[in-house]
Amino acid sequence: MGTALTTDLYELTMAQSYLEHEKTGNSVFSLFARTLPEERNFLVVCGLDTLVGQLKAFRFSSDDLAYLSGLDVFSDHFLSWLKSYRFNANLFAIPEGTIVFENEPLVQIEGSLPEVQILETLVLNSIQYQTLVASKAARIMSVNRGKPVVDFGFRRSHMAEAGIYAARAGYIAGFSGTSNLEAGKRFGIPVVGTMAHSYVMVFSCEEESFRSFASSFPDRTLFLLDTYDTRGCIEKVVRLVKEGVPLIGVRLDSGDIDKLAREIRQILDDAGLVTVKIFVSSGVDEYAIRRWLDAGVPLDSFGVGTKFITSSDAPFLDMVYKLVEYEGRPVYKTSPGKITFPYKRQVVRHYTNGLISYDEVIHMSEEVKCSGLVVEIMREGDCLEPLPSLDTIKKRMASEFRTLPQKFRSLEKVDYRVIVR
Repeated sequence: MGTALTTDLYELTMAQSYLEHEKTGNSVFSLFARTLPEERNFLVVCGLDTLVGQLKAFRFSSDDLAYLSGLDVFSDHFLSWLKSYRFNANLFAIPEGTIVFENEPLVQIEGSLPEVQILETLVLNSIQYQTLVASKAARIMSVNRGKPVVDFGFRRSHMAEAGIYAARAGYIAGFSGTSNLEAGKRFGIPVVGTMAHSYVMVFSCEEESFRSFASSFPDRTLFLLDTYDTRGCIEKVVRLVKEGVPLIGVRLDSGDIDKLAREIRQILDDAGLVTVKIFVSSGVDEYAIRRWLDAGVPLDSFGVGTKFITSSDAPFLDMVYKLVEYEGRPVYKTSPGKITFPYKRQVVRHYTNGLISYDEVIHMSEEVKCSGLVVEIMREGDCLEPLPSLDTIKKRMASEFRTLPQKFRSLEKVDYRVIVR
């Protein structure tokens, strides 16, 4: 996104009116989830790196200004203000990879009212989706029992950028890799992938396709079994291995996974191929993984696609960006179901025996400014220090997850105590 027009019209109409009526005092806006979906017990903060980059680049180009002028909505004075716009505010945030709950401020932006008002859409776009899919990925990792999970969802994402950032979010949450080459290039995420059914179908028989692929990529021989007859195919694969064709693993992408995986494991073991892995990529999400592993299905790794990248069971978060303070006075809503809490806030987390017990969301006075989850990221438009690497964020997430009580890792809903003071 290379344009400041990644906002909604009413952000700019409000900003012009603020300027005309001298409402330019110091303001604080807060981004938080009002409630969590029924299918979520926690969220994983993600997207801050994207947001910081977008804030630094937020400019109204000459083309943008010409378009806005042509709407016959804005004054020349306001368009001149937009022309000189640079992000010069303060950014407070809970770091990426941190576990959070409802009504906790993931991002807080402090600055002149019109300057920070117009950022609403940008902030929501940067944080909401990435947090959504990172949280979905964390649920998947909560039931995988240490078995590798990789992202296969790129082709089903809602546009390319969503898929690229979903791969990053999944990696932060614990995925081992992605099929997404652009994500691999941008973020240094390990990339994975071998063949599709079309590869098998273009050859005269499955044996020829597997021999050909092994000739091209002898160290990447994960053969796809279910193009025609899965049971018959695994027998062919065993014969190929006896002929000297290398084999790392086999992939299942359809059918009764429980039944097929047991049959294939038995055939492989009977042939002495006990180290060959079974990888499944059909309809995989946290519910399927839990069901298979609880039933003892012999699966070694998982490829998650559509249900991960669309967060299909909870496809959005009730996340908002709200004014909470203006010129030092509290600002808040009292409308039913949409009550907000005033002031810039800090989150103080309490632990019992090394596990999260409860959170307090409190007014961020100078005394508590540095004593909680919220940290200052940018001051007057500049980063106070370099943002952490992706691997550092991934390690933070792993550490955070170890503090999460077992009941919150459950796929069933439980309540968490957040005290707002």
